[in-house]
Amino acid sequence: MHIYVFKTSIEPQNVRTVNGVLRTLIPNGKWNYDLEDCDNILRIKSGKNIAELITFHLRKQGFYCEEME
Repeated sequence: MHIYVFKTSIEPQNVRTVNGVLRTLIPNGKWNYDLEDCDNILRIKSGKNIAELITFHLRKQGFYCEEME
């Protein structure tokens, strides 16, 4: 399993929408948010390399999303 960390523009009111996107893309993945952090962190635990997939689809939905290293 890998843990991917993303800097995002997700706000609390967007969590439901983003959860729907993530459930579709990685149904067996686990994720959580730290929206109190200044970078609005999204952490995803997945067995697959999903960084580009997540970045692409969240940007498509209008969110800023960049993998952090």
